[in-house]
This record gives sequence, C-alpha cells and structure tokens, in this order.
Amino acid sequence: MRNIRIHVEIPLNAGAEVELPAEAAHHVAVVLRLRAGAMLELFDGSGGSHRGRILAAGKRFVTVQLESFDPQERESALQATLVQGVSRGQHMDYTLQKAVELGVARIVPILTEHSNVRLDEARAGRRIEHWRRVIIGACEQCGRNRVPEVCPLQPLAAWLESDRSGCRLILEPEADRGLDAFSAPVNGLSLLSGPEGGLSQMEVRAAVTMGWQAVRLGPRILRTETAAVAALAACQALWGDLN
Repeated sequence: MRNIRIHVEIPLNAGAEVELPAEAAHHVAVVLRLRAGAMLELFDGSGGSHRGRILAAGKRFVTVQLESFDPQERESALQATLVQGVSRGQHMDYTLQKAVELGVARIVPILTEHSNVRLDEARAGRRIEHWRRVIIGACEQCGRNRVPEVCPLQPLAAWLESDRSGCRLILEPEADRGLDAFSAPVNGLSLLSGPEGGLSQMEVRAAVTMGWQAVRLGPRILRTETAAVAALAACQALWGDLN
C-alpha cells in the first residue's frame, strides 16, 4: 500500500487531533481524494513523523487523529551545502529535487556571470518559495523528516565571502584533481556548481583566492542539472551514507 507523506507547517504532538493547513488539506482531499479512515504520515520538519488517521475530510478541511510517532531520522552525517548557480526552470527544479534525495542539508541559489536568469526582488521571492515547495515535495517522497534550508538568492561574490565550511569544492572540468584526492570533511562540505555555461574563469579564480579548491568529475563535461547531482552522489559514497 502506498505511504502518503505530507509536510505541514504546524507543530505536531503525538495523540493530538489536528486540522491540516489549507494547502495540505486541499492536496489530501482534492488531489489525492483521501477520505475518512485513510491513513497518512505527517511531519513538521522538527524530526520524526506521525502516523495518523483521517477523521473527516471536505474540499476545504481535513481533520487527522495522530496515532503514533516514529522518531526515525534519515539525515546524512555529511553536512553538505550545495551552492548552485541558478539555471532555467525545470533544470533548477531537477537539481534541487535530486540534491534533497541525496541528503543535502542546505541549498544556496546564486547568480553568476553566466546565469541566464534575471530576477527582481519580487520575482526572486516567488522563485525561492517555488524552490522551497520543490524541496518539500522531495522530502515527502524520499522519507526525510527535516526540510533542508534554502538561503536567499544572492550574487556569488557575496556567498564566497561568508562561507567558512571546512571543505569547499568548486566543480571545474579543467581541474587537475578528483574527489579521491580529498580527505573526508570534518567541519562540513560546500559544493559550488555553475549554471548553464558553467562558472567563468574570473569566478573560479576569485573562489580559489577565498580558499575554495577546484575538483573535476571525470573526463566529460556534465550539464548543470547533472554536475551537482553526480558530485553529491560521489561525496555521499566516499564520505556519507551511500557506502
């Protein structure tokens, strides 16, 4: 039987009777067409999840009785931050979705020299909210009970000045070292991946000056939606929970 998992932005307490927020209620009752008696799993992002039974459901409301709490965590011990150059539409969505499935803890969308996306403040806010929904959807699908942080959209230069992760790697096809040249990160890992067209040489030099190290992912040039996903998978296999 399919396990329906729903993220809600309200505190959940074992044994409580809860009214789902409007968006979650619409998804459960209208999109999924669940009715009274159906079981589902709810999580609020604070850790663990709750099994619950629907008591009542209508077009605008769903009431759930929480019956049991599962404290299981699925977070990786590898605290990885993905610093991702903003790419177009579904390319960015795909990257974020798969990064969540691969256990990334934080996502930083950045604007770079080759970014094809230009956003004013209002559109940037809407895009961040859209990405957050993509990330929540990925958590619902893959079983994670904690939602990765999405940082504000910012220029690459601003982030380079603020990131102090223990291991900071730039995905650069012309680099002379692979991931196997590095030791397991001790104080977190940051991966910097460019948008369509990659990072400019000036941006790479600026990052290296700030302490970042260039790394290549084999002999082929990967697309923007492939590079970060491949790098995260390799890092999790080397140092995380895919081993």
